[in-house]
Amino acid sequence: MNNLDAFPSLEALRAEQKRLNHRRRYRRALGGTIAVLVVVSALAVLVSTLFMPVFRITGSSMEPNLNDGDIIVAMKTQSFKRGQVCGFYYNNKLLLKRVIATAGMWVTIDEDGYVYVDGEKLDEPYVTDRSRGITDLEYPVQVPDGCVFVLGDHRSTSVDSRSSVVGFIKEEETVGQIVLRIWPLQGIGLIE
Repeated sequence: MNNLDAFPSLEALRAEQKRLNHRRRYRRALGGTIAVLVVVSALAVLVSTLFMPVFRITGSSMEPNLNDGDIIVAMKTQSFKRGQVCGFYYNNKLLLKRVIATAGMWVTIDEDGYVYVDGEKLDEPYVTDRSRGITDLEYPVQVPDGCVFVLGDHRSTSVDSRSSVVGFIKEEETVGQIVLRIWPLQGIGLIE
């Protein structure tokens, strides 16, 4: 028997080297892909936790503008303007309401459910059912420093600043301004 017969042919060696190189490239590509996915996932979690939390709506107090089951994105802020939608926790439950007045402003709600801020009647195209709702406040009321007065868009069912149970919302207790709806797909868009 010839000693050369025990060794593989040159073509077999090249094929094996090609297979090993392909395997090495595949492992490197797979490792790189996994590393990128881990970094992107970590960044997404960090951004959603610190800057733009994502929430699922439960309840009907903001209908018809925001509905039960919608998924929304908030932007962390503690400075609000009238008309913006903000989120805050009440009894370990996230509530979404519209900012009606900020610190120092005077709020009045008449018997027909029309809202006045500093004596000016608000134009509220987002409200479909005007109602004074359940209120135990004596109007007019002034919003304290560092607080906002909030109302739900669905006034007849909303529990909000009209009740001393919820009362004025301290700006530092908010989770931020609700800026974007991302679910359902046909409703994707900025929150007005």
